[in-house]
Amino acid sequence: MLDQIDRSILSHLQADGRKSYTDIARAIGVTEGTVRKRAARLIEDDVIRIIGLVDPHKVGFESPAIIQVTVAPPHLDGAAQAIKAFPEVSYLLMVSGEYDLMVEVRCRDRHHLAGFIRDKLQMVEGVQKTVSTLVLHTYKLEEVDVEKNLDVDEKEELNAS
Repeated sequence: MLDQIDRSILSHLQADGRKSYTDIARAIGVTEGTVRKRAARLIEDDVIRIIGLVDPHKVGFESPAIIQVTVAPPHLDGAAQAIKAFPEVSYLLMVSGEYDLMVEVRCRDRHHLAGFIRDKLQMVEGVQKTVSTLVLHTYKLEEVDVEKNLDVDEKEELNAS
């Protein structure tokens, strides 16, 4: 379970993944060693990955898309493993509702997107249906700040411990 120090470290790294551990330690009132050790644990436990978020339109991916996928039982896990291996896939989620998976892809153009859907995605064993939505513009591209988005009860609980 994450405590307030972990959440504060995550918040700082989300705002600037290149921020020094010394600066984070100073801001939250702990030692640099504490930040270094906890950040290493958070990375090792796959709680956070330090990456750069890229707006696909600004780097030549003119046809990013979100594709909803229906998968026949019992192929969901196998299909997810196959789909996540495609280099076009930037995000893959198992979702509830009418579809089983939501896939975000980065494609150079509509021809690339069509080929991805036809020649890769729809060839995955178990995939029954795909519904594609072309992303026209990105208004916001950032992660949710784990520290700022706690509700009042969670903040009080964390402060009490």
